Amino acid sequence: MKITKIETLRLNDIGGFAWVQIHTDTGLIGLGETPNFPHSVATFIDEVLAPKLLGENPLDIERHWQAMFKASRTSANRGVNICSISALDMALWDLYGQAVKQPLYQVLGGRFRDEIRVYNTCAGGSAEGGEEWDDFAAQWKRPGELAESLLAEGITAMKIWPFDRYVQKSNGQFISAQDLEAGTRPFREIREAVGNKMDIALELHNNWNLPAAIQISRAVEEYSPMWFEDCITMNNLDALRELKRSTNVPVCASETLSTRWSFREMFEKNATDIVMIDIGWVGGLSEARKIGYAAETYALPFAPHDCVGPVILAASVHLDMHLPNAVIQETVRNFMRTWYLDLVDTLPVVQNGHITASETPGLGMSLRPEVFTRPDAQLTVSKLDGAS
Repeated sequence: MKITKIETLRLNDIGGFAWVQIHTDTGLIGLGETPNFPHSVATFIDEVLAPKLLGENPLDIERHWQAMFKASRTSANRGVNICSISALDMALWDLYGQAVKQPLYQVLGGRFRDEIRVYNTCAGGSAEGGEEWDDFAAQWKRPGELAESLLAEGITAMKIWPFDRYVQKSNGQFISAQDLEAGTRPFREIREAVGNKMDIALELHNNWNLPAAIQISRAVEEYSPMWFEDCITMNNLDALRELKRSTNVPVCASETLSTRWSFREMFEKNATDIVMIDIGWVGGLSEARKIGYAAETYALPFAPHDCVGPVILAASVHLDMHLPNAVIQETVRNFMRTWYLDLVDTLPVVQNGHITASETPGLGMSLRPEVFTRPDAQLTVSKLDGAS
């Protein structure tokens, strides 16, 4: 089997994503995704990475990862290079599973569990028919009702970011007592509505300096949050360690880091309690699996990020089925009930607050054929001479 063609798809109406399809001479097609720099990713794949893969056996995944990484002349930081590698690596693993007729979790090393708990990230706009699933607005306007609606579906954990609206006042350098009080209101209302039946994670989107992040963490501590996520920019892991030492709440980091080398430093500095990666920009499944194993050696839980796209969600759930230290999977119910369904033919199933992986070979997911004929679709194709 050899790789004959690589397609990189962008949809202008769904900005920020690139999907790749790796075609083979056997007719198998592997699917990958990255949530960043779509047009730059398409160019980088076509000019730099595709020549390393075309004509090669797709099953030699580790060799291909090393070749792509070296060809990228990249560092360990998230950027176009790593996002491109991530999408292609994901597609290679999908091909591997299809080639051996096994679901992806099986070729990663087998199943450790049958399902994993999910939390709902309160993102997204309204679905058709009103604001029923507008969780983004609800986290500010009616957080107690939002928690009740999630519990009614069996979802017992959620993630919100009520402090983001105060960042621009000081560029994240200072937060007032008034804004501290206002930012804790959603936590207070959720606890009043459902008590401790709901775990609440606080997302801070790398927005604050260290003193402000410590202030915020102390203001929220009384509401027993599940974790504090990405409180500061991940360019000073000593500062992250200082934050971790300042609170009894677990610190979670970081979807913004890429490759095992960044996480090695984080582990050595004892700078996080919970390890979060995004398969679409960490370096793909190859890197995500290695980071998960390394986290286990430091007795750390693993919680994949997915406030991005459906392909990364599927890949993450397969990884969750395999890794012993996977603890919870991020989902966005708004996305799963709206635009995800326009892109792919099937999704992992969430039931009673847990998600499980497909039993279909590979990822168990394909792009819908109609996405390639959408008016907003742009496709870059790299192929062997003579390939159709």
